[in-house]
Amino acid sequence: MKILLVEDHEEIWDFLSRRLKRRGHEVAVATDGQEGVDKAKSEAPDVILLDMNLPVLDGWSAAGLIRADPATAKVPIIALTAHAMSGDRDKAIAAGCTDYCSKPVDFSDLLAKIDKHGPKG
Repeated sequence: MKILLVEDHEEIWDFLSRRLKRRGHEVAVATDGQEGVDKAKSEAPDVILLDMNLPVLDGWSAAGLIRADPATAKVPIIALTAHAMSGDRDKAIAAGCTDYCSKPVDFSDLLAKIDKHGPKG
């Protein structure tokens, strides 16, 4: 499965991309929201993991742009956010995300969500 990881903290994207690759996934990385929107089009990922607190263009805005483009509108987006506050999941869903994972990321939970929303083999 091809996964686009949009995350600005190198330790986090390095950790997640290595673990996802070990599981057999192809991983593309974008380090800001605008790059994430651009790569959502150019990389044609099966699933997007989107940090919501990003430079240049935040994840909330990026999710909206990805949803607004017919080429990327149907790609599942899993929000990654450290703001695990009551209502954040609803806010992420309202912004266009398919699901939500709080940080620090529970990797087994994240894998289950990727499997749930990714293409059915």
